[in-house]
Amino acid sequence: MRIRLAVTTLTLVTALTAGAVLPSVAAASASSTPASAKPTVQDILDHLPDDIVAGALIRQDGVGATAGPVSADAHFRIGSVTKAFTSTVVLQLIAEHRIGLDAPARRYLPEVLPNAYHRVTVRHLLDHTSGLPKPAPTPGPADGPGWQLKSVTPEDFLRDSFAEATDAPPAPGSVQQYNGLNPFVLGLIVEKVTGHSFADELERRIIRPLRLRHTSLPAPDDPTIPSPHARVYVDGQDVTEQSPYPWAEGGMISTAADQDRFITALFRGHLLPPAQQRLVFAVPRVKSAATNTNCFGRTACYSIGGLMRYRLSSGEYVWGKTGSRPGWDNGFFATHDLGHRMVYSLNPTGAGNDLPYIKALVDAALAD
Repeated sequence: MRIRLAVTTLTLVTALTAGAVLPSVAAASASSTPASAKPTVQDILDHLPDDIVAGALIRQDGVGATAGPVSADAHFRIGSVTKAFTSTVVLQLIAEHRIGLDAPARRYLPEVLPNAYHRVTVRHLLDHTSGLPKPAPTPGPADGPGWQLKSVTPEDFLRDSFAEATDAPPAPGSVQQYNGLNPFVLGLIVEKVTGHSFADELERRIIRPLRLRHTSLPAPDDPTIPSPHARVYVDGQDVTEQSPYPWAEGGMISTAADQDRFITALFRGHLLPPAQQRLVFAVPRVKSAATNTNCFGRTACYSIGGLMRYRLSSGEYVWGKTGSRPGWDNGFFATHDLGHRMVYSLNPTGAGNDLPYIKALVDAALAD
């Protein structure tokens, strides 16, 4: 039976840009606070858990808070937040002149990237303007018992995705389309130029130096997650143990405190030299693809450093990354100067859309 690879979803980002509201919280807040006041993070947590969210973990400006059966030090699968780590490792190698920012990606992986993508550079992979095809289909409950444990190698996933491509790719660098294929290619480039596994490079370059003692990229055959952690469910099935195969795209496990430490170091320039640090917040001046619903308006919002530029309801722009795995919806956001920062992890029940909660939490945590 053909194994289908799950790339972490974009729905969190979609909700953050959709202007969704949280009526129950807004109504409750209005009854107890002045009309001009907005719900605080605690206001939102006070109304959880509910039918939509089974548990929530928030770390706001270094202080943790929870709702439901989850502890402040819980481990969670960070999903596409992994991309920010991957981009940082690649930028470090660029600073060391071991990877060329504007070098063709096929220079490093001619056996992986078809010739049709010979003009795609490392920069294009980092800022999602590569024009690579849509990822192969993702597994889900309809695939039968054990779907969450299915695994596939990065090479096989890329091969399947390129084989299923039907449309001619756009010119690289012409349009931004968020795509989980890009970090898979970047992870393989890291392995090619270093001669080490991506997990080893991640450990050596970020996890150990920052003392992220509760952060890891599990081995491909390790579906476990360290305790403490929430138990998570999809359609009533316990999927707490699941394959970490999204790898450099979305396979990492972490905690809110470790995520907080990472974004603080990244934003303060402790992980990159000045030239590469400027790229962390550099968004290409290109249009956003029609199907790229995660950016405001028609312009790109993803940076070379793997971050998303997001506009709060106040009009202020902040930076962050969202991610999801079955049973977890996570992310971090911060102001550029780290005046405010937040990490969140929600456990959706599957009975409804938890994305309005995320938007409300981000807005409450970061707005002055």
